[in-house]
Amino acid sequence: MSIKFLFKITSFLSIAFLTSLSSHAQKIEVCNTCEVTSISDAISKAKPGDKIIVKKGVYKEHQIIVDKPVKIIGENLPTVDGEDKGDIFQVFADSVTIDGLKLINVGSSYTSDFAAIRLSRVKNFLIQNLELRKIFFGIYLEKSHHGTIRNNNILGDAVNEHNSGNGIHLWYSKNVKIEDNLIQKVRDGIYLEFADDCVISNNKSIDNLRYGLHFMFSNDDVYRDNIFENNGAGVAVMFSKRIEMINNEFKYNWGTAAYGLLLKEINDATIEHNIFEENTTGINVEGSNRITYTKNDFKDNGTAIKVLGACYDNIFTLNNFLYNSFDVSFNSRLNSNRFHRNYWSEYTGYDLDEDGYGDVPYRPVKLFSYVVNQIPEAIILMRSLFVDIIDFSEKVSPVFTPDNLLDEEPLIRKYND
Repeated sequence: MSIKFLFKITSFLSIAFLTSLSSHAQKIEVCNTCEVTSISDAISKAKPGDKIIVKKGVYKEHQIIVDKPVKIIGENLPTVDGEDKGDIFQVFADSVTIDGLKLINVGSSYTSDFAAIRLSRVKNFLIQNLELRKIFFGIYLEKSHHGTIRNNNILGDAVNEHNSGNGIHLWYSKNVKIEDNLIQKVRDGIYLEFADDCVISNNKSIDNLRYGLHFMFSNDDVYRDNIFENNGAGVAVMFSKRIEMINNEFKYNWGTAAYGLLLKEINDATIEHNIFEENTTGINVEGSNRITYTKNDFKDNGTAIKVLGACYDNIFTLNNFLYNSFDVSFNSRLNSNRFHRNYWSEYTGYDLDEDGYGDVPYRPVKLFSYVVNQIPEAIILMRSLFVDIIDFSEKVSPVFTPDNLLDEEPLIRKYND
């Protein structure tokens, strides 16, 4: 019997099983005056495929174990109060839905990662339309796959990194969609570790203690149409491959160690159509290769792009560099990266043949940015005549900055699609 035939038989049986569950599903109502007054009791009475309807009210429960495929749906946003005793929901079954609840008072621990919802070794889950308040971790996935986390409002009260958790946390979890969530005032808004083939879209991660988004060792992920704003250190992307970051906004991440986006050991990625505005550093990149940066806007940042060591074969094209203190900062005289047809607001060249590209190449690295990298306190000299003189002399005859780091055909006008 062939493997392909077995796969078809298995798929058919799975569909038949789920259809059978759906056709025999029953509703169990939970309320203070119902026959069933607790969610835990409803789950114990439920059969696979049943729907548990939680009526409006307050339910003081924690460690609610979901060990069968059921749908738990709240009406008029009932509240489940964990009374600071640990996990509120613990999901150990496939094909579980949790929808329309308010979860509060998870409780914190220095030894356990308590969460409002913990999913462990499950698949085909749906977590949506929740409000999470007074949490430690919000939604915590471990070794769970092929699910969706959608339209949740997560608001923490994090004060210190050491006693706070993350809003949405994935560990060894693949093929997960995280979309349309609002995440505020936790340690990291969204955290992924060993999480491949995930799609993170249309989320707002703002006012978090450390990172709006933080992921490591996670390959083939797509991040699209998200807003990361006013986070302690911005967004950190580390030790990953084949990443797409498209149409996101990185704004107002200020501080001595803050940036819109940190890239460390990232290879073969695309960063396109993003906005980097009013960050200490727009993109801080180190040890990252074969990345295409295209059609991004860098506006009013301290440094638009800071390139540290071991960054090779990257392409910067059709980006707009608008009124940054430094457009590009480089800490080496060696360069194998290409800057091509970008718009630079400080470019003062001309276009005699009117083809839309400057006739004089633009050299974006200022000598003073090199000085500031070595001596940060020197920034107080930023607007002095001395700085203008040394920057001009370095442009004429590069000594400290890469002599081949220049845009041969800078755009005369700002790039627009």
